[in-house]
Amino acid sequence: MTSYEPADLVDWDLAVATARRLGKPGPTVSIEEARGVVTDLKTFAADATAPVRSFTGLDASVAPAPVVVVDRGGWVQANADGMRQIIAPLADKLRERRTGSGLLEQVGPKVTGVETGALLAFLSGKVLGQFDPFWSDGSGAAGRLLLVAPNVVHVERELKVDPRDFRMWVCLHEETHRVQFTAVSWLRDHLRGEIESFVGATEIDPSVLISRLRDVVRSVIESAQGGEGGPSVLDLVQSPEQKAIIDRVTAVMSLLEGHADVVMDGVGPEVVPSVATIREKFQRRRAGAGSLDRTLRRLLGLEAKMRQYRDGAKFVNGVVERVGMNGFNRVWESAETLPHLDEIADPVAWVRRVHGQAALSQS
Repeated sequence: MTSYEPADLVDWDLAVATARRLGKPGPTVSIEEARGVVTDLKTFAADATAPVRSFTGLDASVAPAPVVVVDRGGWVQANADGMRQIIAPLADKLRERRTGSGLLEQVGPKVTGVETGALLAFLSGKVLGQFDPFWSDGSGAAGRLLLVAPNVVHVERELKVDPRDFRMWVCLHEETHRVQFTAVSWLRDHLRGEIESFVGATEIDPSVLISRLRDVVRSVIESAQGGEGGPSVLDLVQSPEQKAIIDRVTAVMSLLEGHADVVMDGVGPEVVPSVATIREKFQRRRAGAGSLDRTLRRLLGLEAKMRQYRDGAKFVNGVVERVGMNGFNRVWESAETLPHLDEIADPVAWVRRVHGQAALSQS
């Protein structure tokens, strides 16, 4: 039995099976080593809570969010489940307007299942950790934190860094994301609302979708031939209304990623003795990807995510420099105090809008 309904977008069973088949195996570890990694990651995630809370001033005790250590296959399943939930409204929209093309309904989900599986296979070897704010087990949990054990081991070996320090460093970053979503109770619903708005603005006219698909294929071919600066897949499917939504979400994600990087570096020296070495080597690794890897990152919009770390951190540091951490934390008050996309590159503009000109005169 398949896991999709007529007019659904993706055969999710096929997506997971494809990702598991195409995904690379993780590093070789003994059973004892594997148990040690799992224990370390769970312990360090818990240990990171207090220093992150102290540094940020955010109280994450108001809502639970479990920490789960997974392998690459577990990450694939978790993300397939999450993606299915996110795009369910779009599938419903297509189902309401379907034309009754039996062949399209049978073949379409299988094609997108293979494509989604290939994407998940590529990402499953890259992600060290991830906070899933939309996961729920019905108990009131505000999401869950996933830590991908084989990828952590792979990178720490590749960089030749102290395993204990690297695992704690990763947990500091990911724990900050857990704190963000558990301490700021409205943030998850805000992002969910933006996603629903994006889906609501999606053009489902078949001729439009076919035209955009051709643009995607053309971009893939040009990039594979060495082209630079082409649009990502996300760029090709945005209407003007969707572009505005993506700009807002990009600003939020830049804030979250930059904030986590600032916290990681701010807390790091106290709990990670070799933090400077880890940061230097990790940054070189980010910049040193091969040509195929860079092409895929650009097409998938992952290069933009790399910029989010850099630009978001500059925003956070720029605001804290002028109004302190307490002043920065006004960013979490409501959707109205979140930074606009242009403010990410201009923290003074955010301070002026939220705190007033007087705050700049005193800084």
